[in-house]
Amino acid sequence: MPNKRPIDLRSDTVTAPTPEMRRAMAEAEVGDDVFGDDPTVNRLQERAAELLGKEAAIFVPTGCMGNLISVMMQAPAGSEILVAENSHIHTAEAAAYARCAQVNKWPLKVDRFGRLDAAEIVRSIHKGHGLPGGNSHHATTSLLCLENTNNFCGGTVQTAAEMRAVADAARAKAPWIKVHLDGARLFNAAVALKVPARELAAVADSVSFCLSKGLCAPAGSVICGKKDAIVQAHALRKMLGGGMRQVGVLAACGLLSISEPMTARLAEDHANCRRLAEGLAELPGIAVDLETVQTNILFFEYRGPKGDAAWLAGALSAEGARCLALGTRVRMVTHRDVTRAQIDEVLRIVGRLLK
Repeated sequence: MPNKRPIDLRSDTVTAPTPEMRRAMAEAEVGDDVFGDDPTVNRLQERAAELLGKEAAIFVPTGCMGNLISVMMQAPAGSEILVAENSHIHTAEAAAYARCAQVNKWPLKVDRFGRLDAAEIVRSIHKGHGLPGGNSHHATTSLLCLENTNNFCGGTVQTAAEMRAVADAARAKAPWIKVHLDGARLFNAAVALKVPARELAAVADSVSFCLSKGLCAPAGSVICGKKDAIVQAHALRKMLGGGMRQVGVLAACGLLSISEPMTARLAEDHANCRRLAEGLAELPGIAVDLETVQTNILFFEYRGPKGDAAWLAGALSAEGARCLALGTRVRMVTHRDVTRAQIDEVLRIVGRLLK
């Protein structure tokens, strides 16, 4: 299909801004955001905090920076953070926590839905030097990091009650512990569970979410939390090089991203992902865990006489359908710029390739 635009299922980060976003960028009222003078950024931050039930918010360039700032403002250098073994923070953020935050990470096992075990969390909490009864051999556990949806489990969701159970267990063992929620795709989780995003955010002291994935903004993430923490986040953002000036042109897109029409339409992506998963599950050599297909991310195993996951991803790319081979698995992610007709076309291509 050399003359056709590729069907891009590599990630929902490939989404293009909507026509409404492009108009909003052109018309955005702007100011210097480092001085706090950009009115469009300020409106975005106020609206994000309101939606997530937090006191304040800050607009940052990327999700990685949002997570890093959240860790740095709550986990002192030399302390330890608890993370899921397959979390984005642990596996895909370039070791920023060692180099920039200077914290140790303690990875925890998860089940196939990305859920942590409360008992393992309690066993993994350390009380280090400087605390009564502390052990000088250990760093003090200062932060528990959760992720919803869980990217590498296939966009699986956790309910508010499930997150609350593990957070309460951690706080009962160590009352000083803070909780950060990496909610890169938090609105996907909220739509899948049919609950307000603030219900899922309630467990956390800080929450970060991305505007530039399924919500279609060209760039940006938001951190929400208490006012004093967000004041600290401003200084950390500046230190990390994330202070942007007339960035209302991007914040204008963000305001549209978190509006009800854009968040509600995520259900279409979920339905397309389910259709894709069920179709692929019927093809030879493909193994799909359909119970984990809950939002817009699909992982599946492929082993067949023609090759492995890398072969299949390469063959699909040659046919005009892009996806990612990650080890023995293939990842496909649905989003606004992939239609139901294109999902069916991908299924026809895969079926033809596997004959």
